[in-house]
Amino acid sequence: MTKNATALKTLLSSPKKIVITTHRGPDGDAIGSSLGLLHLLTQLGHSVQVITPNEYAKFLHWLPGNDNVITYEGNEALADKITAEAELIFLLDFSHLSRITTYADAIKNSNATKVMIDHHQDPDRDIADIIFSDTTACSTAQMVFEVMEAMEMTSYLNKDIAESLYVGIMTDTGSFKYASTTTKTHHVVAELINAGAENAKIHDLIYDNSSATRIQLLGYCLNEKLRLYPDNNAAIISLTAEELERFEFKKGDTEGFVNYALGIEGIKFAVFIAEKDGMVKLSLRSKGNFKVNGIANKYFKGGGHMNASGGISEVSVGETIKKVEQIINKYKTELNKTN
Repeated sequence: MTKNATALKTLLSSPKKIVITTHRGPDGDAIGSSLGLLHLLTQLGHSVQVITPNEYAKFLHWLPGNDNVITYEGNEALADKITAEAELIFLLDFSHLSRITTYADAIKNSNATKVMIDHHQDPDRDIADIIFSDTTACSTAQMVFEVMEAMEMTSYLNKDIAESLYVGIMTDTGSFKYASTTTKTHHVVAELINAGAENAKIHDLIYDNSSATRIQLLGYCLNEKLRLYPDNNAAIISLTAEELERFEFKKGDTEGFVNYALGIEGIKFAVFIAEKDGMVKLSLRSKGNFKVNGIANKYFKGGGHMNASGGISEVSVGETIKKVEQIINKYKTELNKTN
């Protein structure tokens, strides 16, 4: 951390054209860490542009700096031009270029110095010149704060940075309930609140600001689409594209649905399957020592954290359900262990 922070501080000592990007389907940590860093770098006198591979959930659009974000899809020519001119590129909350899909080539072809800040496992160390990687960190947003500390730049911490990073930490820790939440996390959050982050307001804007159709979709999932496998402590929720359309689906509407299945007494492994963007996507969650990142990687070309991962399936929703059921049966011994 110290060596890399010194190198980064040197890079930031003179004004530069900077791009910040994050993974496809940006979540709260991806957007929060990106915008938090944006506000820091802007104060330092840099020209900064956040570019996301695609659009993200509407409940994140209130964040300060949201108007400064360009989505690559639909703005390819402009984004490619900005990326080609960048002198420094930050890669946040992902560790493999495959996570930025169609934007990857622009990053590969750039001659800019690249800096990765990420907390996922097995980072590809060939994609960045400076790497801040900590798989024990609860979020990339916390890591951004720690990098600020290491560069002795916490004096720049203001309300915009604080609220952005708070969103990243809050969402990636499940409102501070996951095991990744440490004493360090709480110390960082205290600093963010002291700097102006309004925690009650943020919780309301993220969690208590749903459309009526989203709540109706959740009710439909729990009443009609929840499959329980009590003998193997597992559960599946699935939605087809037609079902999503019926409930006027907007990006972000199914965020957190998988946790309702995991919240059922006795369930240790929950999977949410949805047909979106012309593909079948999976969110996998678990409790205890049951590792879903290995399952995501082995069966669904995905990955993530031990208890929270994602992936994609190349078959229909129905066939994907059958595949997950086979996985549940295969791992039934582990799922029935007490840990």
